[in-house]
Amino acid sequence: MPVTLDWLGCATFRLTIDDLVVFLDAYIDRVPLAPPVGMTAAEVDRADYVLVGHAHFDHIAGAETIALNTGARVIGSNETARVLREAGVSEAQLLPSQGGERHRLADGVSVEVFPALHSCIWVGGSWDPGKVVLGDYGLCEDERWDPSARAGGIGERDQDPDPTAVQQMQDHRASTIGSNHDGGALAFLIETPYGSIFFHDTSGSWTGVLQDVRPDFAIVAMAGRGNVDGEPIQGSLAQFVGRMASILRPPRLTLAHHDNWMPPFTHDMTNADALGPVKSELARMAPRSELVELSYRSGYVIFE
Repeated sequence: MPVTLDWLGCATFRLTIDDLVVFLDAYIDRVPLAPPVGMTAAEVDRADYVLVGHAHFDHIAGAETIALNTGARVIGSNETARVLREAGVSEAQLLPSQGGERHRLADGVSVEVFPALHSCIWVGGSWDPGKVVLGDYGLCEDERWDPSARAGGIGERDQDPDPTAVQQMQDHRASTIGSNHDGGALAFLIETPYGSIFFHDTSGSWTGVLQDVRPDFAIVAMAGRGNVDGEPIQGSLAQFVGRMASILRPPRLTLAHHDNWMPPFTHDMTNADALGPVKSELARMAPRSELVELSYRSGYVIFE
């Protein structure tokens, strides 16, 4: 049987390996103004595992519904486990991890967990993947959250946001599980009899941790200001993707977290204008890595 991948918006994917169904993140139920992905978390009737990259709502929300409805086990940080425990998921379904663990998912299928980093949400970035952003380097933690000590704000937003979208997001956040802390971001390498798949759900990484990881297929997050070894990238978001590809050297990769999932605070980066700088950077940094552009629920075949 083929190994297939369905993108379900933001950094959420459904990975099917023979009879095994693994969700990568679980944030399917978004605000009404966000593009529909074609299904809801409540409609998921088969799942064996959910791998949650970090505990923010736009990654963990939905994991409780999938776990409670299907009995799926959840691999994530201790903060992810806490949030899901409070949402009613049983202790037996939770596999708290912090990096260094290896879990068997099925005969011949396992996942290795790596410590990762969240994107630099405390510092200004750009929704233009080709725009170079500099500064805010070498700051201590108290300085990072002090606007007077930083060069930029926390991301770019619309000047005149749609009040309907703002209200939808406020209502959504009030009814959605998630933590104000990422809980320690994680990355995953899923090993199968057909090949390996790398997944991380936010634009950050410890480059030394990943230097020997060589997946056959990679899912690379592209949103916000890239975090490289604890510091904001001195460059563009496209350059962050290129750097990840140059480290992992996957024959194929796809992007995550780059669609318009939280209007009006994010911008759609799935169009040709946004992806142009990414393709150029990949051609420069990782010419042997093919960029796979996915639409929602496309059932992309990773391995035959």
